[in-house]
Amino acid sequence: MLHTIMLAAALAASPAATPAVAASIAAHGAAATAHADDARAPIHRYESLDLSPDGTRIAAVESLLVPASGLAPRGPVVVRSAAGRVLWRFDPCPSCRYGSVAWSPDGTRLAFLATDEKLGRVIVEIAAAGRVATLVTLTGVANTLRWAPDGKSIALLATLGAKKMTGALEAGAPQVGEIGEKPDEQRIAVVDTEAAGPHALRMVSPADTFVYEYDWTPDGRGFVATAAKGDGDDNWWVAELDAIDLAAGHSRTIARPSYQIAAPRVAPDGKSVAFIGGLMSDFGVVGGDIYDVPFDGGTPVNRTEKFRGSFTSLLWRSGHLYASAIVVDRNVLFSFDSTPRERWSAPVSATAGDSVVAVAADGVHGATVVEDFGTAPRIISGRLDAMHPITHDNDTLNIDLDARSVQWKSDGFDVQGWLIGPAHLKPAARYPMIVHVHGGPSAAVMPSFGGDYSLYTTVHEWVQLGYFFFMPNPRGSYGQGEAFTRADIRDFGGGDLRDILAGVDAALEVAPIDGERVGLHGHSYGGFMAMWAVTHTHRFKVAVAGAGLSNWISYYGENGIDQWMIPFFGASAYDDPAIYRAASPIESIKQARTPTLIYVGELDVECPAPQSFEFWHGLKAMGVHTELMVYPGEGHLIRRPAHILDLRRRLPEWFGRYLEP
Repeated sequence: MLHTIMLAAALAASPAATPAVAASIAAHGAAATAHADDARAPIHRYESLDLSPDGTRIAAVESLLVPASGLAPRGPVVVRSAAGRVLWRFDPCPSCRYGSVAWSPDGTRLAFLATDEKLGRVIVEIAAAGRVATLVTLTGVANTLRWAPDGKSIALLATLGAKKMTGALEAGAPQVGEIGEKPDEQRIAVVDTEAAGPHALRMVSPADTFVYEYDWTPDGRGFVATAAKGDGDDNWWVAELDAIDLAAGHSRTIARPSYQIAAPRVAPDGKSVAFIGGLMSDFGVVGGDIYDVPFDGGTPVNRTEKFRGSFTSLLWRSGHLYASAIVVDRNVLFSFDSTPRERWSAPVSATAGDSVVAVAADGVHGATVVEDFGTAPRIISGRLDAMHPITHDNDTLNIDLDARSVQWKSDGFDVQGWLIGPAHLKPAARYPMIVHVHGGPSAAVMPSFGGDYSLYTTVHEWVQLGYFFFMPNPRGSYGQGEAFTRADIRDFGGGDLRDILAGVDAALEVAPIDGERVGLHGHSYGGFMAMWAVTHTHRFKVAVAGAGLSNWISYYGENGIDQWMIPFFGASAYDDPAIYRAASPIESIKQARTPTLIYVGELDVECPAPQSFEFWHGLKAMGVHTELMVYPGEGHLIRRPAHILDLRRRLPEWFGRYLEP
C-alpha cells in the first residue's frame, strides 16, 4: 500500500563486505572512519547494475546527484572491468534517463532502455564492441528488459499510449470527465534483435491483462508472469501466477494463492517455478517466504517456513537458486541445495538491477552496489565470499557517524531499529531525537547513505543539525520472519505503536537523548502512524505527517488501490466497517495536542489529498497548531525539484521550532 523506497541519491555502498567491516558496522557505537564537511556534497550513483555472465564486466547507469539541488540526476551507461576500470560510456540520448541494463546470454551485447518523459517515448538501445545503436522506439512507458535464452530477442514490459507513469506511486491522471475508462495495460513485448524499426516489436501477452513481473522459460517458448485483470495500480494484491505462450499469446493459470506473489523464476529444467510469497503492502517492496509450484500448475509449497527473515529477490545460477533476504539488520545472499548456504552478508543496503547481488553464470562471482549510513555508494565485486570495492568516486564523502542497530523486546516480539547520532558527543549534552516511521507497513529500513527516500533530507543533515535520528522496524516490517510481518493484520496503530514507543525507551537507554524533546515523522504508512500517534499519545512534542491517512472509511472510497486493504483488514470497509473505524485517527481527534505539519501530493493515488485535508481540519477544530502543504501535480512521492527543496526547508524549520536542536 503505502510505499517507501530508498533515496535514489543514496543507492549503495559500504566498504568491502568483509567480515571485519561487517562486524565493525554492526557494533554499537561503530562509526565510519572517513569524513565530509558537507553532507549535501554531490554523490556519485550507480543504478541498474548488471554483471556479464562470465563475471568480467559490470554495467550500470552512473550519475551525479546534488542533494541540495532537488534535481533528479541523469548520466550515461558505464561499462567497467571487474577490477573497476572504465571500458565504455554510452549516452546516445541526452534528453533521456537510462535503466534496465541487461547483458546478453553470451555477454557480447548490452541492452538498456532510454526513457524521454517529455516526449513520452522509450528507446531500446543495444551496445556492442563499444558502439551503440537503436533497436526500436515506442510511444508510452516501459521497463524490465530480459534477453531470451538464445539471445535472438529481448522482452520488456511496455504500456503503449500510457496515460500516466506506471505504478501507484506516480501522479494519477486528473479525475475529470467520465470516470472509469479503460485503464493502462502493461504487457510483455518482444523485440527481434535481428530486425529494426517498429515492426521489430510485438505485444505477446493478453491485451486485457496487466503484467507486473515475468521470466522467460528456459526453452524460450514463453513466460511465467504475475498478472491481473483490470487496473494495474489496484490489482497487484489479487495477481495470479500465469504461464504465457509466446507463439499463441494465450495464458493459463499456474497458481492463484491467497497471499501476494513476487519474483517468479522458472527452474533451469522448466518443470517448476520459484517465487516469493507473503504479506506485502506495495508492489516492488518484496518480502516473504520462498515457494515453488509445478510449471503445469498445482499447490505452491513453502520451502522456508519459519525462517527468521524476509526473502527479497530470487535468481537461478549454475543450476542453483540464489535468494537474498533481510535477516534482522543484515542483507544476506543464500544459495540453495538441500539446505540454504550463506554466500554473502553485511549490514548494508545493496542493489543490483532487480536483485540484491548480481551473480555470474558460475555462481561464484558477483557484484553489487552497497552503502551504509556513513559510507557512500560504491560497487563491490569479486568472489561472493570476498567482494571488494572497485569504485572510489565517493570515498571523500564518507561521514563520521554513530550508527547503532538497537534491539528490544515488545509484547514478546524481538524488534530492531537504527539509531543514528554524532560520532563525537558534546560533554554533558542532551540531544533531541526525531523518530522516523517507514512506509508500508510491509517494508524495512536498512542502512543507506541518504536514508529513506521519504525523508527528503538525509540522516547526515539531521545529525548535523544536532539531532539523534531513530528508525524503528516495528511489527509489520520485514526482517524477522513472516509471522512478524503478519502481526500487524487488523491491528494498525496497536502493536506497532507499542513497538515504536518501546523502541524510543530503548534509544534513551543507550544514547544521551532528551526524552522531553522527541519528534515524530512519517510518510505514507508512516504518515498514518504520525496521525495515529498524536491522537493516542502525548509522548511526542512535535510531528510531521506526510501523505498520511486519517479516516479509513472515507479512504476506502477515495484511493486507487483499495485491493491492498483486504489482506490487512480481512474484509472491505463495507463488510466490516467497525475495524476500519477503530483504526482511524480522526475518531480520536479530540485527544490531539501535538503540533503537526501535514504535506501531500495533489494527485496522490495511494493516499489521496482529502485524507490530509480531513486531519488538518480536525486539528484546527481542536485548536492544535497545524499547517498543511499540498504540492500541485505531485503523486505519492514528491519529485519536482522546487517541491523537494521546499520540503528540505520546511521539515527542519518545523522540527527546529519545537525541539530546539
